[in-house]
Formats: sequence, structure tokens, C-alpha cells
Amino acid sequence: MSSNVERWISVRVQPDRAEGARDACLAALFAVGAQGVHEDGFALVTHFPPGTDLEAVHRAVTEADELVVIETAPVPDVDWTEAWKTRITSHQLGALTVSPPWLADGLDPATTIVIEPGMAFGTGEHPTTRGVVRLLPRQLRAGAVVADLGAGSAVLAIAAAKLGAARVYAIELDADAIPDAEKNVSRNGVAERVHVFEADAGALLPLVAPVDVVLANIISSVLIELMPVIGAALQPGGAAILSGILREERETMLAVLAAHGWTVIEEDAEDIWWSVSIAKA
Repeated sequence: MSSNVERWISVRVQPDRAEGARDACLAALFAVGAQGVHEDGFALVTHFPPGTDLEAVHRAVTEADELVVIETAPVPDVDWTEAWKTRITSHQLGALTVSPPWLADGLDPATTIVIEPGMAFGTGEHPTTRGVVRLLPRQLRAGAVVADLGAGSAVLAIAAAKLGAARVYAIELDADAIPDAEKNVSRNGVAERVHVFEADAGALLPLVAPVDVVLANIISSVLIELMPVIGAALQPGGAAILSGILREERETMLAVLAAHGWTVIEEDAEDIWWSVSIAKA
């Protein structure tokens, strides 16, 4: 048997619908060693290596949510050096296509965003990324200045450049994501227009302002904290595109936006996720 073939354990967690239960379960999974968690509807799915103390996993998750339903199953022997690639596909999103390198042959470089899946979030596989890319063309004029907050792999910053932005600031706090972002920017031929910064978005955005468009694919609690900074950074007539918001959070987010003088321009929803384009009233 190849040394690359390993037998893992799949753990599927169905949290209670009570507020905060899902986030608590997610935190518990990472606390006991999960390296990544896949969202399957409202459920959370992850994999643990051979030898993992599954009783400890079960205990941690049930302490986080006593009504949680947990299912475990052995994962068939797989050569992960190749098999993981079958889970990554190309996505046609309006005028743009997001693709991994091994599926990009024959695609038009001018309208294709080639992303090498790595540590940084943002391969086009997540609905929140796709939501922003779908909303972006209608808010972006040629020559615009854009800020991408929580840029991850820089996929959204690259999308803005491919759609005609003159300058894009890709701001990411996670130092581990920066090399991936820089490689993706270079691979896509937009290094002269996309500038990657390792920084806190709330601190750096005022320094690069004013901008025409702000992109923010971040969890809703952080988005709410950033709204005053985003509003102050926009040019008159500018817009923001927000994502990372659960559908069940839509009404709460709409109320927050209205209270702070924002108007909804357009909405996008996929699976359990909601994205929105907004402007100052």
C-alpha cells in the first residue's frame, strides 16, 4: 500500500437550531483537532486521522451543544494526493470562470480566475465567494478602486481586476494566507493592479480610502463591526458587497443596515448563504 494512502474517520455533526449552537459546534471541532470543516446544508462534516480519540471529539461537541446529532463512519482508503482534486471544479459565474489550474486549459485567460487551492480561503467552491462574484459586475465600473477585506486567496480581488478595476487592495490578516494570495495574483497577470497587504481591515481601510467598491466576505458579526469604517471609506456613489451571512441572519442584517443608513441594491442567495450589494442612502 502506498504511504500516501490513509484511512480516516468521517464525522458529521448536525447541530441544534438554537442560536449559537452551530458556531459552538464548529469551534469545538477545531478545538479537538479538525483541520477543516465542510458545510453540508446546516450540518458540519470533517475528517480525523487514524488514532483520533473519537470519544474526546464526541464529548467536546456534546458539551458545546447537548442536542447535537453526531455520526461517524470510516472513510474508504484513498490516495489523497490525487483524490482531493476531484472535489474542486470550475465555476462559471456570469462573465467570469473560477478554475483550479488543472481544469483551466482552453479557458480564456481574460475571463478566467485560476486559483491554486491552498491554505487560504477562496477557491470558488464556497457559495459566499460565488455570491460576491455574481454581484460584482453590476457594481463595478471600469477604472474603479476596490478594497477586498479578508481577501484570503485574493480570488475576489482578482475578479475585480479582471472586470476592469484600476486598483485593488487585497487586505488579509492571516499571515499564512499572504503567500497564496500573492501567487494567485501573479498567476492571473494582475499584479500591477492588485496589491496584497497583511493587515487588519478596519485599520488599513481608512488609509487606502477613498474607494469605489468594498468587498467583504466575512462572518456577519465582523461585518457589523466594520460597517462604519466601510461607509466612511466609500466615495460618493460607491457600493459595498457583503457576504459570509447565513440566510437566517438576513432580517437581522437588513435591520442593522437600515439603522445605519444603508440601502439594499441587490441580493444573492445560494444554499444557506446570503450576499448583498448595498449603498449609502
